Amino acid sequence: MTAGVALLAITVMKRYELKYLLNAEQTDFLRERLKGRMQVDQYGKTSIASLYYDTPTYRLIRTSVEKPLFKEKIRLRSYGLATTESPVFLELKRKAYGIVYKRRVETTIPLVHKFFSGEGDICAGGQINNEIKTFRDYYKTLVPACLIIYDRTAYFEPDGDLRLTIDENPRYRTKDLTLTKSMDGVSLLDPGWTILEVKVQQAMPLWLAEILSIGKIAKASFSKYGEAYRQQLIKAQII
Repeated sequence: MTAGVALLAITVMKRYELKYLLNAEQTDFLRERLKGRMQVDQYGKTSIASLYYDTPTYRLIRTSVEKPLFKEKIRLRSYGLATTESPVFLELKRKAYGIVYKRRVETTIPLVHKFFSGEGDICAGGQINNEIKTFRDYYKTLVPACLIIYDRTAYFEPDGDLRLTIDENPRYRTKDLTLTKSMDGVSLLDPGWTILEVKVQQAMPLWLAEILSIGKIAKASFSKYGEAYRQQLIKAQII
């Protein structure tokens, strides 16, 4: 069973997502403190690729980096290198007043190409299909804009709703925008740094808050696509 197959049933999510940037020492500290409280999922470290779609003028990411109360993105995700036949996942992600809402459908790359060309639905009807189709029709022209890749270790709390992920070697590319070619890219962070995401339905448990405090791990506003966009602007000497 692949990581993708295990996630087929997850089509709608609503939760808080808190992000942190960790240096190598903090990452080691956190991993050690999680022992006995959270478990690594059965897939261990998994390479994930997310292809973000945007308008030709980068309207979605330009809005997002301004940190509005409401923002939205759409991306095509694969677990490992994809093929034209393997399952991939089209995700519509919205954030409003700190709460993340995600809509997700399983599909294939050829069907996604047809969908963004305006040819019908992404799946066979239903509320999620309607939301994604409405999103596409509202923005009219959506094209591949940036590929984000990272190596993720996911933790879960037995008998609880707490989820935690540590992303190593986050990288991006703005050329060869396909999930089928390679998992290579330009580094988003300095060597040794990782991205921690804490995903909860309600409040963060006290024991985890204490670990983060002891480790001097502070919450950070960080978007992988947003950072890639910023780095591209710097290369173009726009900022």
